[in-house]
This record gives sequence, C-alpha cells and structure tokens, in this order.
Amino acid sequence: MPGCMVDGASYKEALINVETVVNEWIETAKKLGRKILVAKGKKLISA
Repeated sequence: MPGCMVDGASYKEALINVETVVNEWIETAKKLGRKILVAKGKKLISA
C-alpha cells in the first residue's frame, strides 16, 4: 500500500497499528475514487 508505514513499541502494538493504518488507507482511497487491490492467492485483483 503506497505511502504506508507503521511501528510500535512492541510487536503486538505494531500489528494493531497496521490494522488501523490499512483501514484508514482503504477508506481514503475509496473517498478519492482509487482502485483498491485485493489479494487473491499470490495475485492481486482490482476490487
């Protein structure tokens, strides 16, 4: 996901932050009318 980076004080915190950032990225992309790729096996498809 272009432009996304996260970190955390612990592994668990970093995973929580990943979920938050991914959800915010998708929400923003939808508002901007951008295509969102969906993982399907080893390939990405447009959603």
